[in-house]
Amino acid sequence: MSQLQAATILITGAGGGFGQELTRQLLAKGSHLILTDHPSVNLSALCQRLDESDMVTMGKVIACLDIDLADAAGCEHLYAAIQQLNLIPDIVINNAGIALLGYVVDTPAERWEELLQINLLTPMRLSQHFAADMIARQQGHIVNISSLAGWIAIPGLTAYSASKYGLRGFSEGLRHELAPYHVRVTTVYPFFSRTPILSAPRFGRFAESNIAVPPALTTDPRQIIAKTIRAMERNQNEVFPDQFALVGQWLKRYFPVAFSWLGQIRP
Repeated sequence: MSQLQAATILITGAGGGFGQELTRQLLAKGSHLILTDHPSVNLSALCQRLDESDMVTMGKVIACLDIDLADAAGCEHLYAAIQQLNLIPDIVINNAGIALLGYVVDTPAERWEELLQINLLTPMRLSQHFAADMIARQQGHIVNISSLAGWIAIPGLTAYSASKYGLRGFSEGLRHELAPYHVRVTTVYPFFSRTPILSAPRFGRFAESNIAVPPALTTDPRQIIAKTIRAMERNQNEVFPDQFALVGQWLKRYFPVAFSWLGQIRP
């Protein structure tokens, strides 16, 4: 089992919905956290609130790093900054991600290219950096936050699904590569959760529509992260942390014709 007490854990996208919940729950486990997010997120304000919280007495925040990870230079910057702290994370949680809603033909190319950079290439780049250190130590754990969209692609989320399908494949291959060195890889596939990502930018006909995920089909991020952390502790390869994700991937595996109606969806 992965030990979280006093473990050094890097969380990307720490200012987002899942990121803040990961931070709170891992502090309660006694973890030592390195938090990072885009400079516009004002991560320092989050860190200040944590400093004033009783929860920090359980764990501690080692550093809050405002770094844009949307390109290779940002990933290099983050890796170098952590090296300067003389730290090697025991666990890396690739949580940073963005979404957009719109048909590919209606979405500016630079927007879905940015999405692919952050959702797929950033986890790949960071995993490459930190996995090398973990291999040298013969221990470590990489956690990639994917999505049920990495199993099921629906109209309007094509680019998002492409990034999450890619992350799913990358995680599977990386898991096999790192297993001989006692480095674990866990992939998480949540359904729609009540985080700011539900308010992602819209393009084309979706910008003119009020289509939304019904509240009854959204999940509580606290529960999603609690199950994610439990899966980390148990070294699970994959986790479907809610009933929608669990049923959805089961149907996709064994009854894929059930999703033939998706092509009929119109905003």
